[in-house]
Amino acid sequence: MNFKHLHYFWVTAKAGGIMRAGEQLHTTPQTLSGQIKLLEEWLGRKLFRKSGRHLELTEDGRLALGYADQIFSLGIELEEAVRQQHGAHKVLDFKVGVADSVTKSLAYRLLEPALEVTTPVRMICSEGKFPDLLAKLALNQLDLVIADEPMSKRISVKAFNHSLGRSPMSFFCTPGLKAQLKGPFPACLNGAPMLLQGAQASVRQQWEGWLSHHQIHPRTIGEFDDGALMNAFGRKGRGVFMAPSVMEDDIAEQFGVEVIGRSDELVEEFFAVSVERRITHPCVVAITTAARDQLFT
Repeated sequence: MNFKHLHYFWVTAKAGGIMRAGEQLHTTPQTLSGQIKLLEEWLGRKLFRKSGRHLELTEDGRLALGYADQIFSLGIELEEAVRQQHGAHKVLDFKVGVADSVTKSLAYRLLEPALEVTTPVRMICSEGKFPDLLAKLALNQLDLVIADEPMSKRISVKAFNHSLGRSPMSFFCTPGLKAQLKGPFPACLNGAPMLLQGAQASVRQQWEGWLSHHQIHPRTIGEFDDGALMNAFGRKGRGVFMAPSVMEDDIAEQFGVEVIGRSDELVEEFFAVSVERRITHPCVVAITTAARDQLFT
């Protein structure tokens, strides 16, 4: 394979088009198109297709992009390792995946201690579906996965669950919406607009039972796999939303909302999934220790 052709494809896919990629690579669109065409001919597959005035990746193109990401990421690591000055401190790469159901502000609180270890650290974070992240962990593309559920025993990945801690849930809304709610918590949720985590979130498995127990019937107006998007709707007063109680102060300050109630019956537990049974990676040690001794005390 001609890796120059692959690099041109990679930059074009990342840039979103031939013109912008040509500017980044300081080459003409005609040259760039020709080089990508040679790669397509060598692979025997089309990597791009036209969509109006734009280019979009084909299914084969998306597959090729995934491999190109890994190839050129390793190339960057190789260059940095070779050029490292004699006697300089070694930089520890820490590759971590965060399940998209984990609140971003909580993910930050969990990961921040990794940057406090004595060795200089370069943290490489990725976000995605929990099963997809576990697949990357199995291929040693990640050192750790942070999630709001443990890895199931049914998944054939040689990895281990390390509990970080658990938190009851708090309910939030804007002052304007709070003024419209009637009665004490949780009865005030009857008929109230509700913003919920996606169906795969662990707390959703407890939600229906909690509603039935308290005989409450809120009006669900949105379900979100992305917690940040749910919080954005909540900040605009579109509905009541819930989040771990350990993040109350951060959420209230960040989104301008108020706590209207708490429930110890609804609990989120967080896990670090690692290929290590006994944790030795300094970043993972820092994360698990801080979570257990400080965040979830």
